Formats: sequence, C-alpha cells, structure tokens
Amino acid sequence: MKNLTLRNLTEVCSGTWHGDDALLDREVSAITTDSRKIEKDCLFVPIVGERVDAHRFIPDVMAKGALATLSERELSDADYPYIQITSSLQAVKDIAEFYLQQLQLPVIGITGSVGKTSTKEVIASVLKEKYRTLKTQGNFNNELGLPLTVFRLREDDQIAVLEMGISDFGEMTRLTRIAKPDTCVITNIGTCHLENLGDRDGVLKAKTEIFRSMLPSGHIVLNGDDDKLATVEGYHGVKPVFFGLDAKRDVYADQIVSRGLKGVSCRIHMGEDAFDVLVPTPGIHMVYNALAAAAVGRIYGLTIEEIKRGIESLETIRGRFKMIETENFLVVDDCYNANPMSMKASLDVLHDGEGRRVAILGDMGELGENEISLHEEVGEHAAKCGIDVCICVGELSLHIAEAARKADPDFEVHYEKDRESLLKNLGGYVRKGDTILVKASHFMKFEEVVDALEKM
Repeated sequence: MKNLTLRNLTEVCSGTWHGDDALLDREVSAITTDSRKIEKDCLFVPIVGERVDAHRFIPDVMAKGALATLSERELSDADYPYIQITSSLQAVKDIAEFYLQQLQLPVIGITGSVGKTSTKEVIASVLKEKYRTLKTQGNFNNELGLPLTVFRLREDDQIAVLEMGISDFGEMTRLTRIAKPDTCVITNIGTCHLENLGDRDGVLKAKTEIFRSMLPSGHIVLNGDDDKLATVEGYHGVKPVFFGLDAKRDVYADQIVSRGLKGVSCRIHMGEDAFDVLVPTPGIHMVYNALAAAAVGRIYGLTIEEIKRGIESLETIRGRFKMIETENFLVVDDCYNANPMSMKASLDVLHDGEGRRVAILGDMGELGENEISLHEEVGEHAAKCGIDVCICVGELSLHIAEAARKADPDFEVHYEKDRESLLKNLGGYVRKGDTILVKASHFMKFEEVVDALEKM
C-alpha cells in the first residue's frame, strides 16, 4: 500500500513503535480489522466492540503472517512488532485520511436520506465505462466502514465512489475529513434519524457538512426537486449542479415511461445534449439516480454514449430492490433498510408488478417522536397505491396495518407481531404467481423472510 510504511503509520497514528527498527521502512500489504482475513504482511487493527475485544486475536493473526498490529495497550509479552495507540478507531480514520492523500485520485462522496446506495451503484456503473472504479461495498459507509473501503484502494485504481452515512451532527464532518471529496452528491433530505437530527432542517444541516473538506476545485451535485436542497446556493464559491424532472434543472429527464418491473425509460437532457436510456431497475426514484450519475459522468469527461451504456448496464445488489425469480414468485428484495420515503417509493413500484402484488412491511427505526404517525402515513399510502395485500410485521408496524384498514376497509391487511410469527404463517399469505415486496429496517432481519420465500 503506497507509502504505508510502519514508520509512516506510527507517525500518522501518533503511536509508539514496539519492535525492530529495521522493519520501519516496510510497507504493509493490506489493513484489516477482521482476524479471519489475514494476509501476509498486512496490518491488523483490533477494534474493541460491544461484545468482543479483538485484542485477544492479536497472537493468532501475527502467527498467520501479519507484518504488525496496532494495540490500545502495551503488550508486555509480545515477541512481534506492534504500534501502541490510544484509539484503534481513531487510528483507522487517521490512516485512511493519509492513504487517500498518497493516492491522489478523484473521490465522489455520496450522501442523502434515501437512495445513497442505489445512486452510488449507478454512478460507479457509469464511471467504470472510462475509469478503473472502486465503490463502497455493502454498508461500509460509517466511521469504520469508510476507512475500510479506502483501504481497498490500490495504485491502479483511478477513481473512488464513496457512500457516506450518518445519524447525528458532526459525523459527516469527520467522514468528509477522511474522504475530502472532489465531488459531493446529495440525493435528498428526508425523515431519517430524526431522533438525533430533529427535523428535515436538521437533516439538511447534517448532510451538507459533506462540503466542509471538499477541495476548492470541487463540484456539488444536488437533487433540485428536493425543496430543502433547492435552497443550497453553493459553498465557498462552488455552485451546485442541480438535477431533477423540472426542465429548469441543469440535468433533467422527461418522456418517463414505466416498463413495469423491467425498469423505467426516459430522456436525459444535459445542456444541448440529450439521450434516451432504459434504467434497468423500476421506480421514478431510479430516474433521479440516473440523473445524478449523468451529472457526475459529465463532470469527469464521459461521452453521452459512455454515460448511457453505464446506466443501462447497472446491476442490482441483494437487499436493494433486487428481483429474485423463484419457481412460484417474483420476490423484490428491498429489505436492507427502510424509512417512510423509501417505503412509499417501493410500494409505488410494486404497483407495476404482475399477479397479486403483496407487500411484506416491517418496522422502521430511528424516526424519533413522530414514529407512530410516520408509520401511519405508510399504511395510508399502502391502501391507496393500488397493491393487493399488505402484511405488517412488528410492534411499530401495527400502526401501518391500522392506518391501512382505516384508509380502505376493503383492502386486504394482515398483522404479525414479529418476524418469527410471520415465518410460521407465511405460506398461508402468499400464492403462486405473486409479486412480493419485502421491506423493513435492517434490524428486523427480513433477509430471513426473503430466504424463506426463495425456498417455497
């Protein structure tokens, strides 16, 4: 890893070196916090978690071939090299910041209340048409996940697309200090993490912290149809590029036609240029994601043909509106996470499904004092959006069920108190030929519901 010598690592971490000084100019081959993923000459970072203190794995990882380890405490019996630091988490962030500086490659930072991951996927799909592109995998978008994503970069990578997720004030400032994005993309300002951020104005304030370490030559790409983001006039002289469905936006789409669950087609306009494209994932929200990707592609010099090809070659990932065709059903696996805005958007897409359209919805977390009314909004929407069945699961989802029944007494609604109860009764709710949406916040572990449907 470029310039990640043990000497530089010790200095970057403000650490104390314990070991043979002859090793100090050796570069580590990789950095990992997972004792199961040790490779020769890597650096091990032991994280102290709620359940496990990874310091206990240090002797084992050193025996497996690690070059050195970090440690938050002095290891009096160690016969291997280590760097003693105050905090492993802070050390990881400091190293990631230093490492990105060594690589000197463009960084696109993506945040927003809804659609961060799908927007990241489309942007990366576009950029890979011209550049060797590294993107965030899974949910590695927080103060530990972002550095671990950075550590996957190598010298032959040409551009990084980094998702940045937060739940409180100050977190984005710390993330952007690591990433120092050349381009900042914000998808929207919704009703996520209200228990910490208060209201949408608080969400706007927290998300726009992403600008604080942006390079002076950077770019800002914003959803201009979002009423909160539309108020952003710029940051230190950097004017936003706005995307949306309004023809007044810098990048906009029209001629939007749903192709059912096969996707959505539209015409994208960028200045004097325009092109027709099929976004291969359904939902109007995917048009917004494609617009963001088109704007970023233009910034980084891609041709219209490359941008179109990148959008149309998008591949969906598990848990993020992934279509799974089984012998009996079409399962829409959207169970990675949920909030009121994404719930409603997914229900609208389900409307385009074939056969009976069944929504299996679970609790949404981190909604603050309005969590009951926000679940009720989803229930009312479910009753009116044109689907056939809604199965509500969890303590908070009782309010989805009650609101749906109130909005339309003839709408078929079922309620189960928890995931275990649902799994016992699932076979009685679904039929061959159904299109089934599975969606809830991650803590509901609805991937087990997806797995059960796949086996039916």
